Amino acid sequence: MFNQKTKVMTLVKNNGTLFPSLSEFFDNDSWISPDRFFKGFQNSLPATNVSETEKEYKIELAIPGFKKDDVKINLENDILTVSAENKNEKEEKNKKFTRREFSYNSFSRSFQLPKAANGEKIEAKYEDGLLKLDILKKEEALAKSSKEIKIN
Repeated sequence: MFNQKTKVMTLVKNNGTLFPSLSEFFDNDSWISPDRFFKGFQNSLPATNVSETEKEYKIELAIPGFKKDDVKINLENDILTVSAENKNEKEEKNKKFTRREFSYNSFSRSFQLPKAANGEKIEAKYEDGLLKLDILKKEEALAKSSKEIKIN
């Protein structure tokens, strides 16, 4: 299985703000912990599924809002890094005012490939906000079919 280089993402029930709702405030004191303030930042990492079959490893990242050209995939020293970045700028000019809106969205996620992975055989597909990576296993890592040996 993969060892992720980055912190493990967990699903957190949250009211969408950095501060607790009144019910959260009175129900428990977990909102006081320092981790409470970092939970909002975890949402910037894409949801990721990692699975293994007999012949390959599969990684799926949910990255809606990004275009195919926004995504970069890099492999260096058996560390697979998927990153994306998009910038949007909107400007509205009027005689009395100018309004400019900016949005910037990015992420970077790294995975340590196991020794059985063949870094030369990675396929990537992006469709409808889902990036799918298929990483074939090396020939020597594939399970060999059993063979019966007869005794003479």
